[in-house]
Amino acid sequence: FATPEIQQALLDHFGLADDEGLKVPMGGSSSTTGHAALADRLGTDIRYISPPYVGPSLPTFDDGSTMNLWGIRRRPMPNEYGEYAEPVGTPYADWQTVEEAEKFNWPQPDWFDYDAMPALCREYPDLAIAVGGFHVQDFINGIAFGRGVEQGLLDIGTENPVYLYLIERRHRFYLEHIERTLEAAGGRIDLVLCGDDFGSQRGLVLSPRSFDRLFAPKKKEFFDMVHSHGAKVSHHCCGSSRALIPRFIECGMDSLQTIQPQAEGMDPYELKAEFRGQITLHGAVDVQGWLQRATPGEVEAEVNRLMDEVGAGGGFIISPSHHIQPDTPLENVLTFYRTVARRRGVDLDRG
Repeated sequence: FATPEIQQALLDHFGLADDEGLKVPMGGSSSTTGHAALADRLGTDIRYISPPYVGPSLPTFDDGSTMNLWGIRRRPMPNEYGEYAEPVGTPYADWQTVEEAEKFNWPQPDWFDYDAMPALCREYPDLAIAVGGFHVQDFINGIAFGRGVEQGLLDIGTENPVYLYLIERRHRFYLEHIERTLEAAGGRIDLVLCGDDFGSQRGLVLSPRSFDRLFAPKKKEFFDMVHSHGAKVSHHCCGSSRALIPRFIECGMDSLQTIQPQAEGMDPYELKAEFRGQITLHGAVDVQGWLQRATPGEVEAEVNRLMDEVGAGGGFIISPSHHIQPDTPLENVLTFYRTVARRRGVDLDRG
């Protein structure tokens, strides 16, 4: 998981073409985009695939913005170190009734070529394969991009019927889309990625009661479907979600990503002690300033400690806690992967 700037720096470092093996699942984000040749060189274990999009053409605009299949337009916007694709406009914001929402041109699961899945799976006979992405479900951000963040939070608190319609619409789409993807893959999928950001830096952004009423039944239905096809779930949740982890486990969540160490209550060593054997921790290499400031020696020591302690007995997928940010020294990024590679007897710099 890395921003485009870090991806490009790694490609340049290893002398790899920037279009080699690129796979971009439709509707996803850079968190589900991987350069296969770069992943091979770094020695990562998971490959992300998706049935090709064959639906109606999605608009692009002169300002560099693009529209996804949910009608959300996003434009690359610069920041101090790079750029992020931020939403432009709020196409759902004016809706006051469910009838207005029903008239929108919503995406259909038929807009994907599921027959391509067996061939995509055959590309990675000895690696874990993941489908979906952290945009799957995404009842918080995905809807806030269309309603506005403030309105989205008010919708949750008031259980606005328009919002309830929108989460049901997303839920039914992804339930069918991912099930058809899994069926087409014939049991070859190991992980299904999905997500929702229930946490802020300091705590939850909604009450446990709201989670139980609005989200838990849909999470459980989705997780049960994934399990029925022999796959596991890795569910993304930024920020502090510790108060919901027992509920995540009850719903059937197999893995929680991201483990963001600086968020309240999300220390990976504490989480391992409390929830050992109940849920896999996915993430934990802190990109929220630590990886930027640490020395290579500190990076090596922390990666080894995470693998020794959080990885003890299994139940841990080591990865960046979020996208590796563009202000991160390349040597620190390489040290992270070199450290893992050395544990496997591989010299990363020799390939």
